[in-house]
Amino acid sequence: MRKKEVQLSRLVNHSKPRAVFNAVKKIFLYYYPKNEFSIVRNDFKIVKDLFGGDFIGYRACNTEYHNLNHTMDAMLAAARLIDGYNLTVRVMDCRTVVRLLLAALFHDTGYIQEVWDTIGTGAKYTKTHVNRSIVFIEKNKQKLGLSEVDVQIIGRIISCTGVYVNWNELSFKTEEERIAGAMMGTADLLGQMADRLYLEKLLFLYYEFKEAGIPDYNTEYDIIRKTLDFYEITKKSFEGTLLKVYKYARAHFKERYKIDKNLYIEAIEKHIDYLRKIIADSSTNFRKKLKRRVGQA
Repeated sequence: MRKKEVQLSRLVNHSKPRAVFNAVKKIFLYYYPKNEFSIVRNDFKIVKDLFGGDFIGYRACNTEYHNLNHTMDAMLAAARLIDGYNLTVRVMDCRTVVRLLLAALFHDTGYIQEVWDTIGTGAKYTKTHVNRSIVFIEKNKQKLGLSEVDVQIIGRIISCTGVYVNWNELSFKTEEERIAGAMMGTADLLGQMADRLYLEKLLFLYYEFKEAGIPDYNTEYDIIRKTLDFYEITKKSFEGTLLKVYKYARAHFKERYKIDKNLYIEAIEKHIDYLRKIIADSSTNFRKKLKRRVGQA
């Protein structure tokens, strides 16, 4: 009998932020004291409130691609990379790990509008959201329980998610901090591109790009077509600037689930293969080939 294929999306209920958070916590506790996780727990609640419109001074998240679910997917991907690194290289310093997990929580807060900002959606900040996310943690550092040193380091880690970031300008203080930055940049990409509904959500991303005035995205089909090029660029980043840290995911899945595969890369490549089929078949409108509904379990 053929062994049933394990899907990444079935390991954790990604539609439930609390379930994803608990998976992150479980990984953390394999190596570090429970009390060190308290700031992550507290800031998870704050970020959850922020995206839900319950953080004073800010509106609820109104971007359908860069939402709380994506934030949590990136956080879980970061935790899995940490686990794989700890299993195969050495155990990362606890403070570095905490700062990386917090960076994952905060990395898209720049899409959230303040209460006075009632024009359009947070998507208009696509080009500047990374810097806005860093400004958010600086402005709210006391509520978030962060020192000025925390803000500086977390800010550098968040900067690693920027599409056009110049790594030579980030001034990492240690090699481990640089690795944490690479993990953040990688986790951001793995979390979104391996999402079971990634292809359907690309249409949300198109409208975010359109509002932000990103050039060369004139139709929904443009983002479908350009995603193939984006993946080629992403692969080069994985192997270069991002220090090949994506490979640590495989050690995590092997140790925790007895699956000797990188389920993130496997899921992404299935999406890309399907995109190629969509583009090759001009007989049917591409929307009809994206049948799953966002929010479906």
